[in-house]
Amino acid sequence: MSNYVDGFVAPVPSKNLDAYKAISEKAGKLWMEYGALSYVESVSDDVESGEETSFPQSVNLKKGEVVVFSWITYKSREHRDEVLEKVMSDKRMVDLESEDMPFDGKRMMWGGFKNLISL
Repeated sequence: MSNYVDGFVAPVPSKNLDAYKAISEKAGKLWMEYGALSYVESVSDDVESGEETSFPQSVNLKKGEVVVFSWITYKSREHRDEVLEKVMSDKRMVDLESEDMPFDGKRMMWGGFKNLISL
């Protein structure tokens, strides 16, 4: 059971989804290799703009883009910190980060979360 989650929300141009998926598959393999419990990337299917706030508003979604919602699970915050340190120092991740990103990282949101309830 996971007790810690890293969450991400990003705007990705629909035309770049294949490139985003390819990079995500490489990154996900690294996270899993270093001990993450799960690595999930999801693309919006039933997401509408709200009046006050919404996923599209959170990333300033533009025409031709979709919202990608992702999460990585860990045993604990300490476990996450250990995995993240290993991933970020791996040459394969450094190489991956040097590639042209298929989305606008300036509009990406992320953060670490402690579980409140898990059923």
